[in-house]
Amino acid sequence: MESLISSVTILRDSLSGDYIGFLRYAAPVLAAILLLRCALPLLTFRREPEIWAWLNLTDGTQVPITHWENVIGRSKTCDVTIDFPTVSRNHAVLTRYDDGSWTISDVGSKTGTLVNGRAVQICALKDRDRISIGGVEMQLQPITARQEARQAELRTKAASGWDTLANLMMLTLLQCLMVLGFLLGSGEEDLPQIILGFGGIIATQWVLFLFYCVIRRKSFEVETIAFFLCTMGMAAIATVKPGETVKQLMAMVIGIVVFLIIGWSLRDLERAKVFRYFAVAAGVGFLVITLLFGTEYYGAKNWLIFNGLSLQPSELSKVCFVYAGASTMDRIMSKRNLILFIAYSIVICCLLALMNDFGTALIFFCAFLVIAYLRSGSVGTVALAITALIFAGVLVLKIAPHALQRFSTWRHIWEDPQDTGYQQAQALMCIASGGLFGLGSGQGYLKYVFAADSDIAFATVSEEWGLLIAVMMVLCIAIYGFFTIRTSRVARSSFYSIGACTAASILVIQTILNCLGTLDVLPFTGVTFPFLSNGGTSMIGAWGLLAFVKAGDTRQNASFAVRLSKKEAAKV
Repeated sequence: MESLISSVTILRDSLSGDYIGFLRYAAPVLAAILLLRCALPLLTFRREPEIWAWLNLTDGTQVPITHWENVIGRSKTCDVTIDFPTVSRNHAVLTRYDDGSWTISDVGSKTGTLVNGRAVQICALKDRDRISIGGVEMQLQPITARQEARQAELRTKAASGWDTLANLMMLTLLQCLMVLGFLLGSGEEDLPQIILGFGGIIATQWVLFLFYCVIRRKSFEVETIAFFLCTMGMAAIATVKPGETVKQLMAMVIGIVVFLIIGWSLRDLERAKVFRYFAVAAGVGFLVITLLFGTEYYGAKNWLIFNGLSLQPSELSKVCFVYAGASTMDRIMSKRNLILFIAYSIVICCLLALMNDFGTALIFFCAFLVIAYLRSGSVGTVALAITALIFAGVLVLKIAPHALQRFSTWRHIWEDPQDTGYQQAQALMCIASGGLFGLGSGQGYLKYVFAADSDIAFATVSEEWGLLIAVMMVLCIAIYGFFTIRTSRVARSSFYSIGACTAASILVIQTILNCLGTLDVLPFTGVTFPFLSNGGTSMIGAWGLLAFVKAGDTRQNASFAVRLSKKEAAKV
């Protein structure tokens, strides 16, 4: 390492300061090309429905079954609509499993569900079984093995390995240029940590890509975007706290391990249901432990300190909450299941309120609204929940001085820019001074302001790397949101659809609260920017949420949730 530092010192002396100016313009160009190459496959893929079986009615009508979970009923929102007065609005759920078998479940209909003339609650279906729903007779005709193989061949393919390779090479080039910029402008004592931080990201992204090649999954756009955000976060940390670059790198590696474990669990729905029970218990357990043994900072008791290592368990509880909210269609139709989830959500929010962590509580509540809408399809349910939030918010402002101070500062930072409005006032001035292309790595002033690498990391990147790259970071999270919306419409199971939509919503909401709070458009809540802000548990939680977004992708050779047969895998 000493010889490397000596070589760098010689290189620094030989190069002119023009390199920093070159990097200011080269970085946004490379970032824009990279983002465009990753976004196009995610936002423009063909969303063709997959047909897994046919329902043959007695009048000769054939109804295609396009999901692994299908609601049959009179309502127009059902997957299979039977407009007959004796059929309930949501009558039964038809479910396919990984081995190709099918079951039908009655979901509390008035007239019941019959199979071969016998009333059933849940029943495995065999060939030629006669199904009666509200007196309407039908038979299930699954597609043949040949048809399934042909459908797999026609399924939209993810980006090729060569496209991914080009994207990674472009990202690596950007990372190397950034490292060189820091080497030319940072003190010698910080160089080892900076080199290890950026070098670790480069090595990790290539190792993960090679692992994907081994398991024949070559779609890497979702992960490439995350690594780009991690890179910009490392740049902010290298400026503000160079000594913590290695710690953040380790958190990223742990986050990727969590990402892979969750992806593996979601590969099999039965396995995901088992994981779900552990996640439900862990989500509450993390918050209870924090409430009992946590340390209070700035009015919120949301930190655990172990031998100088600080953890924020509520970040991990977000992943657990997504597990708790996601559910298969037969359980969604059960009132008992819905009541249990509402009770779980109330417990989570109450624990966060006792910890005075109202920023995180707001994120959980928004996630609850997404789940409530996806599980009920009722705008009225969501409106009622929002009304309850307004009343709860007024009560919080009356009893929690910490939250009240945040609201009193909102839109009034310039009245006291040296005290209560200091962070945001400095952030706004530094964003303005950075302009479109930034001042250069390590050249900003915001590094002297508290939490420049965490709460206001967005402003730090804006000042040193320019508003163009800062906007691209926001677009990265927006791409996750739009991609999830597209994939959810063709998801095979409601478990994947709800999980992906909720996870993406949490990422988007965090980004909105962080960026608009920094700009004083919304109250400053102190929530993190996913993948960007310095914080180990925040990084782990962000990768954990990303696993649900990835699992919702039904493109061939793209997601953990889509299995490949040996014959198909050989063609990839």
